[in-house]
Amino acid sequence: MNSPATTFLGIEGGGTRTVALLTDAEGRLLKRFETGPGNFKLLTEAQLLRRLREVRTALKGFPSPAAVAIGLAGARGEPEWERIRTLAAQVWPGVPCHATHDLETALAAGDRGEVTREKKRERHTPAPVTQVLLLSGTGSCFYGRAADGRTARFGGWGHLLGDKGSGYEIGLRALKACIFYLDRDGVWSQLGKRVLRGLQLNEPRDLIPWAQTASKADIAAIAVEVFAAAAERDVIARDILAGAAASLAKDGVSCARKLLKLGAPVRFILAGSVLLRQPKFARAVTKELAARWPGCEVAPLKRESVWGAVALARQVQSSKPKVPSQPSASAAASAVPHSALRTPPSLSPTEQRHPRSMTLDKLPLGEAIELMLSEDEKLPAAIRREGAKIERVIGKIVSTFKRGGRLFYVGAGTSGRLGILDASECPPTFRTDPELVQGIIAGGQRAIWQAVEGAEDDREAGARAVKFRGIGKRDVVVGIAASGRTPFVHGALTEARARGAFTALLCFNPAMTQARGAAQVVIAPDIGPELLTGSTRLKSGTATKLVLNMFTTLAMVRTGKVISNLMVDLNPSNVKLRDRAVRIVRELTGADYETAKAALASEGWVVKAAWERLAQMPKQKI
Repeated sequence: MNSPATTFLGIEGGGTRTVALLTDAEGRLLKRFETGPGNFKLLTEAQLLRRLREVRTALKGFPSPAAVAIGLAGARGEPEWERIRTLAAQVWPGVPCHATHDLETALAAGDRGEVTREKKRERHTPAPVTQVLLLSGTGSCFYGRAADGRTARFGGWGHLLGDKGSGYEIGLRALKACIFYLDRDGVWSQLGKRVLRGLQLNEPRDLIPWAQTASKADIAAIAVEVFAAAAERDVIARDILAGAAASLAKDGVSCARKLLKLGAPVRFILAGSVLLRQPKFARAVTKELAARWPGCEVAPLKRESVWGAVALARQVQSSKPKVPSQPSASAAASAVPHSALRTPPSLSPTEQRHPRSMTLDKLPLGEAIELMLSEDEKLPAAIRREGAKIERVIGKIVSTFKRGGRLFYVGAGTSGRLGILDASECPPTFRTDPELVQGIIAGGQRAIWQAVEGAEDDREAGARAVKFRGIGKRDVVVGIAASGRTPFVHGALTEARARGAFTALLCFNPAMTQARGAAQVVIAPDIGPELLTGSTRLKSGTATKLVLNMFTTLAMVRTGKVISNLMVDLNPSNVKLRDRAVRIVRELTGADYETAKAALASEGWVVKAAWERLAQMPKQKI
């Protein structure tokens, strides 16, 4: 480890730039390299891979690092970190890699920061192990690490929902204050004059179109004018900064209290441009922290936060974590002959190759169509064999609806979209409250129309979705996963069952019936491999839609939403559906068109109410 050839590489990426440092075993800087943005959420895997390769190219001529640590903004959990490690293994094969977010690297960089004390003490107190990072730059966030390794995060919600005490909030509060005092007093303040000069605007009204197009960074830049005005004793500016300092200290203490009892030894580390470039403001924050947490230590970050990545690389080198294995280029490029295909027993049928479609790319179009239809014809029989389980789940849904509970579908990709589709069709079809049947998809709203990479691998995110939807013992949760193994789905099912909900899993991997995990019922029709290997939007998607149709349709029938085979709780929200509503009332009562329409109009177009109204009238009047 002390060989001159031993090097360590730390990489930190944010919204505007990525910085890499290569050091020797003694911590001496060998090379610093800076390139473009490195926010994990804003880069595709291909772009991030290019960014890492840029770093490798810049370090050409130096020994390969003994370990790498990469901290990226937006990489908040293990699924993202695993993807970073996998990409790093392609760039630095066999090199241990620690992947994390940029808050951990900043906190690690503060380990050597110089400590300042609000109060001098006669006896030396050893530096506490628990540390809390207060970061205020364009945005703001708080991150702590306790002696036992526990971590806590506070803030980090972005400028629309959070960023209290940040450059953005300081700038925004300045704009609003200037406008407020102009409206109240009819006088444009000195701070307002500074803002106009800094933005090259002529009058306050020019702020309206400017603000409509201003970015977060544009508004945060106004903070510079606020600090300058405060230095000239501007009352408005000083009030804004006092509020920002109190807000940062309050939230920093809140973060610390997630790890410690008030008054326990803690070290606060100040980071970010607002705190590091404005020493007077940093002193105000320090004073606020001391008042809120007596005896605390406060350390401004003395070196670039990417040094924390270097420190983490040195730590990870000694622990030698497993490195994701990468297939060789020759192995990946070589074609596997059909006769040599072997499928591991644990592989889901949805991932196996279908023997009937080995020549799919060469089939005449008519034969390909017939092949797809012939495979779909097998679905009803496979689903029918799971009939008893389907019946049990429908029974649970019915009893759930009757006692005021709800039905939730949880899935990723196609499975998640089909759950959302079935849920979204219940209000217009059965006039249900949107709360009654809900869909949860890995990756959230954007995943409905666009793939969100890695979302399905985040088991904890599935559990959090269940928690924040308020799922409890009166509810039913159906996980949908073609392979049966989607981590997001299993995280949701585990949390739902722990909360007392009835849980079921719909998949197309019969092996899952032997390892059902948190699912109380596993419905696993054996539909075989997909014609297009792994494309579960095909047979799996079709079969999913068939089963979900049964769940909600038959549950609604059993709860009085259907008379005969007519939708008596239809929501006639357009011309076509209103015409259908009239026809339903006519079918049920024998009334003529105008009578049925009038009854619907008088009952607010509630089909069941119109039917009941006409059913009470003498036949001759109808």
